Amino acid sequence: METDIRSILPNIDPVVSEYSVGYLTHASTAWTGEEEAQALSPLTEAAETVTEILLSASGDPDAALQDKVRLLVEKWVDKYAQANGASEERRAPAIRRLDQTIQVSAQRNMSSTLAVATGGVDLESANARKVESKVDRKKLEKAERKIAAKQSKKQFKTVEYEASRLLNQPESTQSYEEFYMAVNPLQLGSSSGQGKTKDIKLDNIDVSIGGQRILTDTTFTLAYGHRYGLVGNNGVGKSTLLRALSRRDLAIPTHISILHVEQEATLQAVLDADVWRKYLIKEQAEITEKLAAIEAQRSSMADTSADAARLDRDREAQDNRLGDIQAKLAEMESDKAESRAASILAGLGFSAERQQYATKTFSGGWRMRLALARALFCEPDLLLLDEPSNMLDVPSITFLSNYLQGYPSTVLVVSHDRAFLNEVATDIIHQHSQRLDYYRGANFESFYATKEERKKTAKREYENQMAQRAHLQAFIDKFRYNAAKSSEAQSRIKKLERMPVLEPPEAEYSVKFKFPDVEKLSPPIVQMSEVTFGYAKDKILLRDVDLDVQLDSRIGIVGPNGAGKTTVLKLLIGKLSPTQGLISQHPRLRIGFFAQHHVDALDLSLSAVSFMAREYPGRTDEEYRRQLGAFGITGTTGLQKMAVLSGGQKSRVAFACLALTSPHILVLDEPSNHLDIEAMDALADALNEFQGGVLMVSHDVTMLQTVCTSLWVCDGGTVEKFPGDVQAYKRRIAAQADAAGVVKAH
Repeated sequence: METDIRSILPNIDPVVSEYSVGYLTHASTAWTGEEEAQALSPLTEAAETVTEILLSASGDPDAALQDKVRLLVEKWVDKYAQANGASEERRAPAIRRLDQTIQVSAQRNMSSTLAVATGGVDLESANARKVESKVDRKKLEKAERKIAAKQSKKQFKTVEYEASRLLNQPESTQSYEEFYMAVNPLQLGSSSGQGKTKDIKLDNIDVSIGGQRILTDTTFTLAYGHRYGLVGNNGVGKSTLLRALSRRDLAIPTHISILHVEQEATLQAVLDADVWRKYLIKEQAEITEKLAAIEAQRSSMADTSADAARLDRDREAQDNRLGDIQAKLAEMESDKAESRAASILAGLGFSAERQQYATKTFSGGWRMRLALARALFCEPDLLLLDEPSNMLDVPSITFLSNYLQGYPSTVLVVSHDRAFLNEVATDIIHQHSQRLDYYRGANFESFYATKEERKKTAKREYENQMAQRAHLQAFIDKFRYNAAKSSEAQSRIKKLERMPVLEPPEAEYSVKFKFPDVEKLSPPIVQMSEVTFGYAKDKILLRDVDLDVQLDSRIGIVGPNGAGKTTVLKLLIGKLSPTQGLISQHPRLRIGFFAQHHVDALDLSLSAVSFMAREYPGRTDEEYRRQLGAFGITGTTGLQKMAVLSGGQKSRVAFACLALTSPHILVLDEPSNHLDIEAMDALADALNEFQGGVLMVSHDVTMLQTVCTSLWVCDGGTVEKFPGDVQAYKRRIAAQADAAGVVKAH
C-alpha cells in the first residue's frame, strides 16, 4: 500500500505513509465485543482518519487528488475486509481472549510500522530519505485520541498500541519539593506510620515502558533494613524499576518514605533535601507566631466571653499540632542535621570551603555527589541508588561503602561494581527474563557462584528429563500397538503424562568486545616531560608531570575527583596544551579516546548506524552493523534511536565508534561506567588482548586489577607511580580518612 500512496503523493513523509498503513492494518483485526456491533467498525473509522491524514499531508490537494486518495483508501479497506473472510458490513465480531499481552509486530499480517514505532527504530536510516513532515498535528492528535478511546472500550486488552512518535508531549514540570511531598505525604501523630511494618511485598506486578514489558507477574519483596544489590544485563529495565518505585507507580504503602538519587545541590541544598524537616521547621515557626498572637489577644479578654473560649480552642489545636511537629523533629534528630550533612559532604570529597559554594558552580560529577549526599542525609525508609559509584572516585566510593554498611533502613542499589556490591549488599536480586530471582544473604561473589550452579543444575535436569522423555516415547511408539507389550506401553504413557514440564534453560548471554589489530610503531610513542598546566595562570592544577606510554603499557590513574586525572588524559591526546613542558607523539600515532561523558558526543536522535555513517563515512550499513555487533549491539538495536538505549548500550556504541579509528593507544576515562558485569569482563579481556597501549582513569577496582600493570596516583598537583596495587591504595585512603576524622556513618 505504501507504494500506492507514494505513486499518488510522491513527496509524502515516509513516517506518515507507514503510520497510515499500520493504522489500517491494525484496525482490520481490531474487533472486540458486541457493544461495537451496532457502531462503525474500527476499519471504517480508521479509513476516515487515514483519509484525513493523507489529505492533510498532501498540502492543499485539488478535487482530483482528493478523489484519488479516497479511492485508494476504499480499495484497501475492501481488500482487508475480503482477506478476513467477509465484507466489512456483514462480518461478525470475533472476540479473542489472550493469556498475555502481545505486540502488534508479532502478528504476521500486520505492517512492521508498529514494531518500528514501539522499538524506536530510526526510520530515516530505513528509508534513506529525509523529508520535512507536512502532517497536520491537530488532525494527528485527533486520530490518536480516537485510537486511545477505542482501546479503552475494549473488553480484552489484545495488543499494546503505542501513540505515534510524531507526537512528543512535554513532561509536566515539578519542583523537587513538590515531587517529594507528592511521593512522600507528611504524616503526623497516629498516622505517622510508627509501629507499622516497613517490609515491602508486592505480588503479581507488571512493569512496562514504551510498549516493552520489563517484569511480568512477578513478586517484589524487600525486608526492612536489608541492603539489596539489583543486578542484570544492560537493557533489562533495572533503572525503569527504580523509577517506578520512586514515583509509587507500584503500590508501596505511603507510610514508607522513598528517595531516589537525583542531581542537584550543596550544604544548604543537602539540608533542604530533607523536605519534611524544612517543611516542619517552617510550620513550627508559623505556629509559634500564631500562638503569640492568640496569647496577646487572649490577655485582654474576660475568661467567660465567647471570643475567649474560641481563642482557647484555637490555642489548644495549635498546641497539639506543635507537639506533633516537635515529636517528629525529635524523631528525625533535627538538631544534629547540620553536622551530619557536613560530615556526609566531607566524606564525599567536599572541603569545608566547597560546602559553601552555590550549586550552579559545580560540574555534573560533583552534582551527582550532591544528589547522593541529599539521599544519605534524608535517610528515607527505602533508599534507591542507580549506579552511585559511576561519578565517584576511589576515596568517595570507599566512604560510601562504609556509610551504607551502617545504614539503618532499606537500600536498593543498581550497580555493576563487584567490589562495591561485595562490601555493601546483604542480598542480591537478579533481574532477567521479565522476572526477579532472590539470593538472600548473598554478596555479589556468592550470588555469582550460586547463579552459575543453579544454571548448571537446571540445564542438567532439563537434559536428563528430555532424554528420559525421548526414551519413554521411543518405547511407546514401538510397542503401543503390540498386544504383548500394550500394558507396558500404557504404563509408560501415564508416566510420561505425570512428568513435570521443565522450562528449557535460558540461552547463554555472552558478549565479546574486539579492538582491531595494531600497526607496529617504533618508540617513543607518546611522552609527557615536565608538564605543568593550569586553566588560569594563577591557578596551577598539575606540576612537573612525567609520563611515558608505549604500545605495551597498561597504566591505571587513580585519585580524588578534581585532582586533574581527566586533564592528564586531555593533555596527552592534545585536547589541551601545557602551560610549560613538552608533549611529544609519534608522527603516525592514532589515539582512541573514550570520554567519561561519551553520551554528549552521541546524537541521540539518530540510530547507531546512522550516527556512524555520518561521523565515519565510507562504509556500508552492513559493515557498521558488523562493527556494532563486535561490541554486543546486535539485531535491530543498531537501528533504534540511541535515545531509547540504556546507558550500557550507549557505551558499547561509543566503543564501536572508537574502534573504527584503528587506534595504537587507547585512552579511557571511566570506561566501565554503565556496563553490565558481562560487558565489563568482555572489555577487560579485549583490553588484555589489545596489541597497543592502554591508559585509563577508572574507579572500578576489578577493572584496574584485571587490566593495569602499573598504578599512578594523581593528587596534590602531581602524578606519581604508586608502589602497590589498588587494594594497597584503598587501605592508604581508609587510613588517611581515619586520621582526618571523617565520620563514616551515623
